[in-house]
Amino acid sequence: MILFHKHSDYRVLCLITIPKLAAKAASLLEAEGVPIQYQFYAQGTASSRIMDMLGLGGVDKVVLISVMPGDFARAMLVKLKNALKLHNPNSGVAFTIVLTGGNAGLIKLIDGLHPENVDTTDTAEGREIDTMCEYSMIVAFVNQGFSEDVMSAAGSVGAKGGTVFHCRRVAGEEALQFWGVTIQQEREIVVILTSKTEKAAIMEAINEQCGVQSEAQGVVVSVPVDSVAGLTGR
Repeated sequence: MILFHKHSDYRVLCLITIPKLAAKAASLLEAEGVPIQYQFYAQGTASSRIMDMLGLGGVDKVVLISVMPGDFARAMLVKLKNALKLHNPNSGVAFTIVLTGGNAGLIKLIDGLHPENVDTTDTAEGREIDTMCEYSMIVAFVNQGFSEDVMSAAGSVGAKGGTVFHCRRVAGEEALQFWGVTIQQEREIVVILTSKTEKAAIMEAINEQCGVQSEAQGVVVSVPVDSVAGLTGR
């Protein structure tokens, strides 16, 4: 049975960091009783100078995703920021996205998590958590080999870096034929975390250079980010 909670308070917590800190984060989440964790590998796209500025030094990245109640997620952001020192260069960034629905088993599994069980000592690092929804996550799906073009377009209007995932398109052949479109099976996903004020310009630039009618055959969407921890300089 699928449950959609119109006024639910559940979050997807995402952490993008270096492999060493990802292992530490996974252990922290496990110690707090978080029952679901997904971990996969990606690549950073920015120059080394920009990577250092964003606190994402190096190219190899690990993305850690987990699901939890909203209050617990906000508490875990503080704990991750303190434990991983996400305010320092070469660490990473963590953020949450609102979850609007889930199956009954999932909801039952995560409802047992309570923020009062998480040690969130009020430190300077913890107080820097941004919960004003000032950020968005831009996601661009392009043909393999065009992630650099996406970042070139995004960088021209202020984007400072992104993360690339490799994926494979499945099915949809009949629909593509109907619309007269041919899209490679091997695709790349570029994720860019940006302020809401810069979102429109970045999406427009990506679409202009890497849109559906280009060789990249890109599709660009955005998702609101609920809370952010670890953007260097905040």
